Amino acid sequence: MDTGDTTWMLIATAIVIFMHVPGLALFYGGLVSERNVVSTMMHSFVSLLIVSVVWVLWGYSLSFGPDIAGVIGGFDYLGFNGVGEEAALGTLTIPHYIFAIFQCAFAAITVAIISGGIAGRISFAAWVLFSALWVTFVYAPMAHWVWGGGWLFTMGELDFAGGTVVHILSGVSALTAAIVIGPRFEHLKRDHAPHNIVLFLIGAATLWFGWFGFNAGSALAANGVTALAFANTHVAACAAGIGWFAIEWIIRKRPTLVGTATGAIAGLVAITPAAGYVTIPSALIIGVISAPVCYFAIHFIKARFKYDDTLDAFGVHGIGGIWGAVATGIFATKDVNPAGNNGLLYGNPQQLFHQCVGVATAIILATVGTFIILKVISLFISLRVSKEEELMGLDLSFHEEPAYNTVAQSADAMKISKSS
Repeated sequence: MDTGDTTWMLIATAIVIFMHVPGLALFYGGLVSERNVVSTMMHSFVSLLIVSVVWVLWGYSLSFGPDIAGVIGGFDYLGFNGVGEEAALGTLTIPHYIFAIFQCAFAAITVAIISGGIAGRISFAAWVLFSALWVTFVYAPMAHWVWGGGWLFTMGELDFAGGTVVHILSGVSALTAAIVIGPRFEHLKRDHAPHNIVLFLIGAATLWFGWFGFNAGSALAANGVTALAFANTHVAACAAGIGWFAIEWIIRKRPTLVGTATGAIAGLVAITPAAGYVTIPSALIIGVISAPVCYFAIHFIKARFKYDDTLDAFGVHGIGGIWGAVATGIFATKDVNPAGNNGLLYGNPQQLFHQCVGVATAIILATVGTFIILKVISLFISLRVSKEEELMGLDLSFHEEPAYNTVAQSADAMKISKSS
């Protein structure tokens, strides 16, 4: 056990939880209309509560319990049985308690990211059930395959902090959910501009801050790889932000704050799987390429197929995660982390193949798993709110708790209610 490693992991875990709430809640809350601020933030907050309880009861054991045939973890840690003050997993220099909660924070924010694809229309009851089922049947198996000693881990797929486990799973699941649940009633008729860019930027900045715990914390110690992941995280975000505002400046003739911050988040997503395996110049390349890749996904692919991914969870997390996972297979080098592997540019094309297998696995699991879970839920309750509730906004129609208690908002809600 090492006190320095333990101290850093306590801080990193707290930072990751902070990036979830308030970070992601503010980020998503600022992007939606003022009718759905509370409901959108509620999705993030409630996912933290539900996933944390599920994680203690069985999620952690399924993810990190003793491997069963490379497929799933055993039941040794049900209810956190066997999780204590001892060195985590018998090999790390931090208490088992903190490792388990650090991984819990990852699972919780992964579920919350999905809500960005279906904000403003999914019923709250459906979201509660979905959060518990998805982390059990989609996240836990993938986490075990990649990090818990499962078949992808054995094969040699590299995912330092969650490109496949977190971002591809959540992004593809968000797209699948958006298609299954269907678009908002006024998806193509109403301007869905962010209602509060200030909240959005505070959320984006909090996410950036939290990402240092997310990526650098994934070294699970305080050492040189931790510092590398920290530095790579920052430079990739900066390069992506510059890339995004340059694209907007060229195409739209004006850079926007929402676009620039979104670009930085795309860079953070892309560097996540590679953070502890690549050099800083490679991180710059990964970050700057993530900007056009995600920009194209949001402004061209989404427009072409007209799916209603409300807050572009797929365009940023899904596409950015795919690029980051593939880029890891290109730029990874044992020169900076002997525990990793060399990628294509360092004489090992097989690593790129392993990364592509991991990407394909995450896409298939997210698509099939999310589809089945939503269809099962729909057998018992409605997946989405009524048209009247959606047009009024979920803040008032369901939570009876407007984000801004103004006379104008209440009057608008009453008009919508009467016209419906």
